[in-house]
Amino acid sequence: MEVAIHLPEDIARHLQEHWGHDIPRHVLESLALECYRARILGEGQLRRLLGFETRFEVHGFLKEHGVPFYTLDDLEHDRKTLRQLEV
Repeated sequence: MEVAIHLPEDIARHLQEHWGHDIPRHVLESLALECYRARILGEGQLRRLLGFETRFEVHGFLKEHGVPFYTLDDLEHDRKTLRQLEV
């Protein structure tokens, strides 16, 4: 699916001053980050969406943007799973 976003010229120029000329990539990355934070997309989907070959590239991307790829919720889930396996 292709998605087109129409920006007024003055806003496009302003964004180019801050983001450079690859506005579409920046918009895609922003969407990907927000979807990952909201747990709409998982790590594998994020990798495919952004065209990364490895999960380590995804981890680097998330780290670069200050998004933890392993959260306290993940830790608690892992602890719960471990307790169930110990029974």
